[in-house]
Amino acid sequence: MDPSLPPPPPPPPSSSSSQQQQQQQQQQQQQPSRYEAQKRRDWNTFQQYLRNHKPPLALPRCSGAHVIEFLKYLDQFGKTKVHSSSCPYFSNPNPPAPCSCPLRQAWGSLDALIGRLRAAFEESGGRPESNPFAARAVRIYLREVRETQARARGIPYEKKKRKRLPSSSSSSSAAATTTAASSSTSAPPPPATADATTAPNSDDQQPGASSTS
Repeated sequence: MDPSLPPPPPPPPSSSSSQQQQQQQQQQQQQPSRYEAQKRRDWNTFQQYLRNHKPPLALPRCSGAHVIEFLKYLDQFGKTKVHSSSCPYFSNPNPPAPCSCPLRQAWGSLDALIGRLRAAFEESGGRPESNPFAARAVRIYLREVRETQARARGIPYEKKKRKRLPSSSSSSSAAATTTAASSSTSAPPPPATADATTAPNSDDQQPGASSTS
């Protein structure tokens, strides 16, 4: 072998390895996200609840009242202690001992569940105007659950505060203040001289320019 010749290029990857890589990429693309997987499980659970309802309930006939019944049904699987008003640990965020108060679904879990079911309903062909998960009764129920659990657990739920943009009046007043301060500290202007912005006289017209009558 001549030492002056470059080394031969590496062999191309085998077809089997490239096929395996393509299959792995397809599986990753087809695998749903965590949110989508949870939304699918929630939707299947709700549909199973409708089938087990007495009498069985069809999805087009489902209303906000049925959604509230479903949320109350889920309370038996909750893990959040909600103290009753007669409990000595009512409104105590850190009770020193256990009590016999029931476990409930946390408000945050119910609120997120309704959001996923609301999206799943419309993705399944439901109309937004007839979405039972967006009913006013459901929103009122969730608000009552939030307030009740906040009082019982002594843990207030605070809304996220949005950053407010400065109003036009405040911004204009701030700009006026800045302009006044800069003008007071600036040096006096130089004496007026002819510059490019001064309108030319008739004698200053450039050659070739025609004057208007």
